[in-house]
Formats: sequence, C-alpha cells, structure tokens
Amino acid sequence: MSVIEEALAALDLETKVKLLSGQDFWTLPAIPEIGLRSLVMSDGPIGLRGVGWRPDDPSVALPSPTALAATWDPALARTAGRVLGQEARRKGVHVLLAPTVNLHRSPLGGRHFECYSEDPLLTGEIGAAYVAGVQDQGVGTTVKHFVANDSETDRFTVDVRVGERALRELYLAPFERIVGSGGWGVMAAYNGVNGSTMTEHADLQIGVLKREWGFDGVIVSDWTAARTTAPAANGGLDVVMPAVGDPWGEALVAAVRSGAVPEEVVDDKVRRVLRLAARVGILDGAAPAVAATDRPSTLDGAAVARTVAARSFVLARNHGGLLPSTRHACARWRCPVRSPPTRGCRAAGARWSSRPASCPRSTG
Repeated sequence: MSVIEEALAALDLETKVKLLSGQDFWTLPAIPEIGLRSLVMSDGPIGLRGVGWRPDDPSVALPSPTALAATWDPALARTAGRVLGQEARRKGVHVLLAPTVNLHRSPLGGRHFECYSEDPLLTGEIGAAYVAGVQDQGVGTTVKHFVANDSETDRFTVDVRVGERALRELYLAPFERIVGSGGWGVMAAYNGVNGSTMTEHADLQIGVLKREWGFDGVIVSDWTAARTTAPAANGGLDVVMPAVGDPWGEALVAAVRSGAVPEEVVDDKVRRVLRLAARVGILDGAAPAVAATDRPSTLDGAAVARTVAARSFVLARNHGGLLPSTRHACARWRCPVRSPPTRGCRAAGARWSSRPASCPRSTG
C-alpha cells in the first residue's frame, strides 16, 4: 500500500472532511498523526505575497502576464515561473494561486492584466511554460479561473452561456494545454456556465477535467465561491477556501452520513489533497515531486523581471523611423520620468520632466 493510501486509511470521516476546507484564509490544516504538515497557499501571478504581508519582507514583482505573453518566449516564461517558485519556497508557500488563463474579451475587464492574451493558443503555451517553471521548484500551482471567468462585471454571479465549440476551442483550451502538461492544481471560478455554478459543475469538473483530461490534482474553489454542501461535493470540487463561510465541515459530515454524498467521493478528494501534499514535500514518507538537489540554481529575480520587461516591448507602427534607435536619438526624447531611485518612460507614478530619461541599455 502506498504512503497516500496508508494515510487515507488512517483517517476517520471527520478528519477527512477537515482536510477539505481551509483552517484560515490561506492554509489547510496539519494532521500530525499521518505526518501531514499544513499546506500554505498564496497569491499571485506576478509576485509572491506570502501570508505575512510585512513591509520588511518584500517580493520580486514581475511584469504583468500580458507583458510576459508579448515576449512570445516560453523559455522566458518558464524562467519567470522559476523565480516565483523560488520566492514561494523562501516565504514558506507550497501552492501559488496562479496562473490566470482567462481570455482578454473586453478592455473593461479589470483583471485582464493578470491574463496573458485574447489568444487561447498563446495563453496555453505561455501558461504551460510558467506552470512548469513554478513546479520545477517543487511548488504547486492552481491554473485559474475554471472556466469562462472572463468578465469582471457580475463575475460572482453571472451565468455564461456558451456553445460547445466556443467553450472547447476558446475557453477550455488553455486549461487543457496546462493540465495535459502536468499542472497540479486548478481553481474553480465564481461564475456559472450554461446554468450551473462552476463549483458545482459536474460535467466540466468531473466529466471533462478529471475524466476526459485525466487530471489527478486538486480543484480548489476561488475564495468564497463554494456556496453549497452536497452539490459542490458531488460536482467535483475538492477543497473549499477560505474558512470564512465554509459550507462543508460538519454539514459535509452530515451529508455523508445521510447518503447525500457518498464517502468514496470524499475519499477521492482527500486522496488528491494528499497527492498534492506529497508532491510539494509535506507528507512524511512520500518522495516530493522535485528533490531539493534537482531544483534550479538561484535566480536573480530583478534581472529576470527586467529581461521580461525589455522583451515585452511591442512596436505597433514604426512611425518616423523610431527604431532602430541610437543614444543620440534617445537623448532627444522628452519622457515622463520619476525621480531617483526609479526612473523610466511612463513608469508607475511618473511625473512630467523636461530632462531626457536615461536610455535603457540593450540586453542584446
């Protein structure tokens, strides 16, 4: 019997159910009796927040995923993922709540900066490389938001009506690419699809994701997205986050005892959580997916961030022969810059200045 099966067999129903809900805002509970430590999750797609949020513990901030996709460089995306995996290990985080692979559908989408592109192929390729990079460090990911969570307007309650072909070729495609390449986690969205809330959507979570695509990882709810007990449990959701407003707990135990939720459904969820715990190295006796000696060498996060930013620049039209530029040409530009130590054309918080900005050095 495997370590995971032995651990599962040692748990009573109440303890199994306990493992399927957050114990606070970011973590799942430890179960010392089976050698399981607490699993820690954290945002986000462009920087590791961690659970402390302390000013004395800053994070590397990468350019937006839209900029990363504009590089058209999966190898660089994998390097960016490795930086975030490295940051996660430094901050004691086991699962990064990223990447966001919803599609750019409207300029009014306020979280589109977290997404890669309007193109599902580009989104899938860059997202798969990013996930591989994070997981190279032995840190899990949750590709999100499954699925069709492409609008900010009413995103908590909207029911997205979409045909099978568009659903498959556009909205599911990036998820399929990443799951097929070995992603360890998926986050279920707030919205509904064709009449069923995603956290309860058995056709998509069980039928497509788990059975058709063979996904063996964990489906975690977006924060407070799970609203029901039996429908969510039977619909394929594995973990409810956070602890606030949890509809499982004692209610799920009661649902199992009443027959509304088969215990084997709970067992499958626990098995998935234990598998994830083993992969990230917090289940005693189980070999992690990536040994410490196999992790990539330490990366300079700031240097990687600068490389991504430089390679993401896109010239839509070379009006007036702007490129190729020279230092002499750059000296004539009047750019909005920020006072030292941060200077650069159109930097965040920039103010107008009459002096020319420093020319960025070429990286070749």
